[in-house]
Amino acid sequence: MKISPQEVERLAKLAWLKLDPEEVKRYSQELSSILDYVETLNQLDTSQVSPTYHVVPQKSHLRKDEIGRSLSQEEFLSMVPAHEEGAVKVPKIIDIE
Repeated sequence: MKISPQEVERLAKLAWLKLDPEEVKRYSQELSSILDYVETLNQLDTSQVSPTYHVVPQKSHLRKDEIGRSLSQEEFLSMVPAHEEGAVKVPKIIDIE
C-alpha cells in the first residue's frame, strides 16, 4: 500500500509535527514499506492458530474479597491528628482567589 506525501503531511499536521520535505519523503516510503509488510502478514492462514492473549499463563495474585471488621467513625477519628464535625481536617493546599 502506497502512502502519499500528502497523507504524511496530513498526519503530521494532526500530530502537530513540522516535517521538512526530505522527512515527508522518507516517512512516506517507510510507512508504505510497513503497510506492505502488514499486508503480507494478513495473507497468512491463521485459522488453525488459537488466540494468544498472554504468552505466559496469567493467574490472579489478588487476595479473596472477604468481609472483615471495619473501624467505626469514632475509632478512625481517634487516630487522625485533627478532626471536626466527623470529618478529617487537613492543611489547605490550594489557594483560590
